Amino acid sequence: MTNPIADPLVENIDTDATSSLVRIEATQDGVATITINSPATKNAFDSFVIAALAEAFETMHGAEGVRVVFLQGEGGMFSAGANLEWMAAAATLSESDNREDAMAMARMLKALWDIPALTVAIVEGGAFGGGAGLAAACDLAVAVDGARFSFAEVRLGLVAATISPYVVRAIGPRHARALFATGRAFDVAHAEKIGLVSEVIRVGEVEMLKARIGREMMACAPGAVAESKQLVDEVFGRSIDHGLMEATARRIAARRVGDEAREGVAAFIGRRKPSWNE
Repeated sequence: MTNPIADPLVENIDTDATSSLVRIEATQDGVATITINSPATKNAFDSFVIAALAEAFETMHGAEGVRVVFLQGEGGMFSAGANLEWMAAAATLSESDNREDAMAMARMLKALWDIPALTVAIVEGGAFGGGAGLAAACDLAVAVDGARFSFAEVRLGLVAATISPYVVRAIGPRHARALFATGRAFDVAHAEKIGLVSEVIRVGEVEMLKARIGREMMACAPGAVAESKQLVDEVFGRSIDHGLMEATARRIAARRVGDEAREGVAAFIGRRKPSWNE
């Protein structure tokens, strides 16, 4: 198996992240791809896949050289959601055991959400239930034409609980209520309309998309990218009061005197590329 993260992006490789269920690859210029590698089950979740994804996402937290992380599924399917055999086994466990199981999923999603670099889901085939939740937890989701989506938990007597914080942020409460309550499937056009995906591409355009976004992210200061993501979390849903005004003023003031801003402004004035884009 290939080294999951090309040096020098990560000093100490987390060997758990090399699980055969999840493949990690990266280029020397900082473009990483995490692939759910369970095509026989249509990349459905069980406790092992969840653990492997969590390890992969946590590995990205320490990967200072990584500028963008793509998340995709092997075999033409992003993720079919929960593995039904795993779900059937869960029904035989206690509520306490199920809570631990659900917390593992919740921690995995939070690890994805907290990756400092830009995260991009590439949805081929379909993203159902927790798979659609993975797409919602990324900063961007791009769908390949023909992909399908659903939050069908209600049809199994379940609810889309652990993925709900990310889905509601991505598509808003009204769309989430309608899709969670009906469990209906929808296509890429509707996914783009409600904001679950940002872009739809044709079959065969995945590598071109990755190259384009990779080039875009090389122009962006990595520290500023990570802080911009934190900024959205800080201001979302808050009243625009004196406290928020002070917090945002402090943040930009600290940035202005930081190394990245000094380098970025100097590069712009000097009509050269900044150090992070050389």
